[in-house]
Amino acid sequence: MADFSRYLIRRLITLIPTILGVVFITFTIGYIIPSDLARAWAGGIKAKPWFVEEVKKKYHLEDPFFDQFYFFLKGIITNSLEAPTIGAPIFPVILVIFPFTVQLAIMSILIALIIGVPIGILSALKQDTTVDYLVRTFSLSMNAMPAFILGYIIKYIVYDKLGIIPPLIKRMPSHRVIGLPILDALLLGDFDAFYYLLFIYSLPALTLGLIYGGIYARFIRNCILDVLNSEFIMYLKAKGVPQKVILKHALKNISVPMITVIGFSFSSLLGGAVIVEIVFNLPGLGSFLYYSLFLYDVVIIMGVTLFFAIIVVLTSLIIDIIYGILDPRIRY
Repeated sequence: MADFSRYLIRRLITLIPTILGVVFITFTIGYIIPSDLARAWAGGIKAKPWFVEEVKKKYHLEDPFFDQFYFFLKGIITNSLEAPTIGAPIFPVILVIFPFTVQLAIMSILIALIIGVPIGILSALKQDTTVDYLVRTFSLSMNAMPAFILGYIIKYIVYDKLGIIPPLIKRMPSHRVIGLPILDALLLGDFDAFYYLLFIYSLPALTLGLIYGGIYARFIRNCILDVLNSEFIMYLKAKGVPQKVILKHALKNISVPMITVIGFSFSSLLGGAVIVEIVFNLPGLGSFLYYSLFLYDVVIIMGVTLFFAIIVVLTSLIIDIIYGILDPRIRY
């Protein structure tokens, strides 16, 4: 236990330079791109010269590079710096939008597990058969399929071919209960909002769920085959242990690497659902970040990047903790 505590302390210490490094690289890229930030934030070509100068002074845009970075980072961390395009600190806005992205990520992971786990196990048990070839073809197809293309295909099939349209009543829950809009609507008994949100999120979740379902299926198939070819499984087979018991042992052995895949795919979904949110016109951090890029809003870009960096490193830490719980053999 003492070793594990020391490990957690070391990991927490290393989180800080990792997060700062990500934010620094993001700011550097924005800094070296040739653009007139002050004029863009002041209104573009028609901006008044005096207002442009005022924006430069307010955001220290004429200061040296490291002074600018310190000013922006301090303002974002203390939540005292207003994003120029929205006129408000960034983190309250992030906390309002974030539940929509979390909701999409959770639904996508659930669909991916429902699809990927059974067909991955089936593919491993039916190795080198027609079923196996079909599952492997599906997995490779989903790995190679860009999310926006699959999204447009699903929209075309559902909207144009099947003629299914979104509910006419567009509503959001009146207030938060647990933070996720779909569950909030259900708990509040607002079924119009529930059906509307469920419909508009089901198609993008299906898009991402199919892609990650293919990834899960391929990963599970390969892991199970590795375990089934191990010596202890061969020993169980020689003793005449039933197939169900052998499969149970195999699934226990792939639980740790599967947690890794699910954990990091969840964190990547939080930051990587940008295109899908845009294709389906959904609110979320991805689309919020995407549109801020066109406005050169460095405050939003840095704030969202910092937020995502924290999520990724915390996800990594949580996965390591779960490792120790699932597999007592792991020591730190």
